[in-house]
Amino acid sequence: MIRKEAARAQFAFLLVVCLLLAIAPARARGASAGGGPQEKPAAAQDPKTYVCPMHPDVTSEAPGTCPKCHMLLRVKEPAAPADAPKSNPGRTGLGRMPDTVVYDQDGKKLRFFSDLVKGKTVAINFIFTTCTTICPPLTATFRKVQQDLGDRVGKDVHLISISVDPTTDVPERLKAFAAKFKAGPGWSFVTGSKQDIDVLLLALGASAADKNDHTPMILVGNESAGNWTRTYGLASPQTIVKVITDAAAAQSSEATVEVPVPGGASAPAPERAGAAKTPDVKNMKVETQKAASYFPNTELLTQDNKPVRFFDDLMKGKVVMINFAFTTCTGVCSPMTANLAKVQEYLGDRVGRDINMITISVDPLIDTPEVLRKYAAGFKVKPGWYFLTGKKDNVDQVLKKLGGYVTEKDKHSGVLIVGNVETGEWSKMFAMSNPSEIANVVRKIAGANP
Repeated sequence: MIRKEAARAQFAFLLVVCLLLAIAPARARGASAGGGPQEKPAAAQDPKTYVCPMHPDVTSEAPGTCPKCHMLLRVKEPAAPADAPKSNPGRTGLGRMPDTVVYDQDGKKLRFFSDLVKGKTVAINFIFTTCTTICPPLTATFRKVQQDLGDRVGKDVHLISISVDPTTDVPERLKAFAAKFKAGPGWSFVTGSKQDIDVLLLALGASAADKNDHTPMILVGNESAGNWTRTYGLASPQTIVKVITDAAAAQSSEATVEVPVPGGASAPAPERAGAAKTPDVKNMKVETQKAASYFPNTELLTQDNKPVRFFDDLMKGKVVMINFAFTTCTGVCSPMTANLAKVQEYLGDRVGRDINMITISVDPLIDTPEVLRKYAAGFKVKPGWYFLTGKKDNVDQVLKKLGGYVTEKDKHSGVLIVGNVETGEWSKMFAMSNPSEIANVVRKIAGANP
């Protein structure tokens, strides 16, 4: 009896073992085919990749800082799936505004449109921290605008300064730059990868091949109302505040594209030149007569102390470029003159032949010919560019006809007047516009001239 029971127990044990051996391979096959969850060994976990926001080519498998800009590396985000919802950017009057990834002066990651623009009234300018010409006055003007707007900045109004040199201007640099101008809450200084910032600048109409040629424009917009306008970045803070205030109060039916160039109504010519035409001799004579009857022929002095008649000696038979400045100016005058010096380089030996460049001092009591000569020499001015002064009454007469007269010299116009006396083609633009663009306008207005 005992032997039978032992045999039965042994048989049962062997049967269980056989069943277990049969089931184990099936479970293994099911698991390998995705039939159930498995835990990966710790060593098999996907490693994180760290990348520099400013220099996407810099990657690391461990946290650290970028060897190029010393910014903290961030975990690389997975690529968005093809069917991911797209952002809904707004219109600026210049095209679609991309929802570009940017970083503010505190290193905070933002979406440009979604986080900084959408639903707000914004004023956007363009700077870079190593700039020694126009950027400090542009930023100082924004600082005064912030003060004049008071606690509206950060609430219904936001100021944005975009770096045009993102490879240099990492958040830490922008933070130090912002601190110099005591930028407060509601004023964001933004940078990002060069590729992203280039796309953004292009969309905003602020792209420039050379960062030193970047625009002095301020783009002002009320995204909710679809109202966008542009104004001059070195206009008086009161003027800029008014543009921002008007934009904030705009309704959706009042959308605009741009505001007039400073000095608009006073200038002697239409706002924009049409396509240059080849004039006939009769028409050239008529247009010259019109110009002669409009422009003064007052006697002025050049930087070489040479007396000249304004119309007969400098304008008649010429294409002219006319701007306004003074030598003791601490704002736009020096960068404006440097910018126009680049234009002279682009135009080459045509300046002094069929094109004359003319800078009229708005401070003739201080700006004697000798003072103007030294000032011009500092910018390596070449022949064909005349810096004019003279008796105050004479200078004022010319300035009034050109729309350049001011009672306070610091508030003089930053406009460049370009005209072809013989064809009657005239245009106005910012004297701080991209120099290659200014040169192209001048060539177009010169038309059939050699």
